[in-house]
Amino acid sequence: MLTDRQSEILETVKRTGRVSVDGLAAHFQVSVQTIRKDLNDLCQRRLLSRIHGGAVLSSSLENVGYDARRLIAVEEKNAIGRAVADLIPDASSLFVNIGTTTEAVAQALLNRGELMIITNNINVASLMRPYPEIEVVIAGGVVRRSDGGIVGETAVDFIRQFKVDYAVIGASAIDLDGSLLDYDYREVRVTQAIMENARHVILAADASKFERSAPVRVGHLSQVDVFVTDHAPKAIEAVCAEGETRLVETNHRDDTAIHSRDEADRNFA
Repeated sequence: MLTDRQSEILETVKRTGRVSVDGLAAHFQVSVQTIRKDLNDLCQRRLLSRIHGGAVLSSSLENVGYDARRLIAVEEKNAIGRAVADLIPDASSLFVNIGTTTEAVAQALLNRGELMIITNNINVASLMRPYPEIEVVIAGGVVRRSDGGIVGETAVDFIRQFKVDYAVIGASAIDLDGSLLDYDYREVRVTQAIMENARHVILAADASKFERSAPVRVGHLSQVDVFVTDHAPKAIEAVCAEGETRLVETNHRDDTAIHSRDEADRNFA
């Protein structure tokens, strides 16, 4: 049975996505050793997973809440969003699927010209709708209350009507063998249709996705043309090299050396 403090720690992780030892010690006014013992107990029960300096939700069946995910790795996601936007020239058509990182990509594209955005992401559609240089097309289907994602066979059939220049996708988790994972099989079907109907596939995901797991397989990194992240483990670097997937790490990126948008297509060669 969990103590009151452990129950509160677990609820905090579900709400915010992750917790730090120092932050919890200050909040509960106990020693860091006490908090480490609590976290170890929760990890032994397979409720949390330890990361450096804290813990994250370990469940492979339930995603962190969408609003909480927006608060995780905000700077990293914004940098990833800008890096992906630099790969997409004006006058392009693209799919954008559900996720907080793909939402950051949409934010970075707002002042671009002559874009056609096809999305199953209500948040992206609402964000981009006011911009006259962007045409927004939204899929039909079941709206998932948890995050505004549009899922189901209707959405899949809708996506299959198009053939676009770029697909910008996210992933709930990435296994070190290169498997792309998600929690909802209905969303997976939509993402697979998106990948199949785009000339270039760009995966946008921050490094926290390597610390997580999810039960449904979307695909593999080898099916992606470009993977943009803040930092990739050596195992992922090897998977990308073997699958000829271009890896862009924003932590290693020199912004003075970014290719111009006119050269963007050559980035996929």
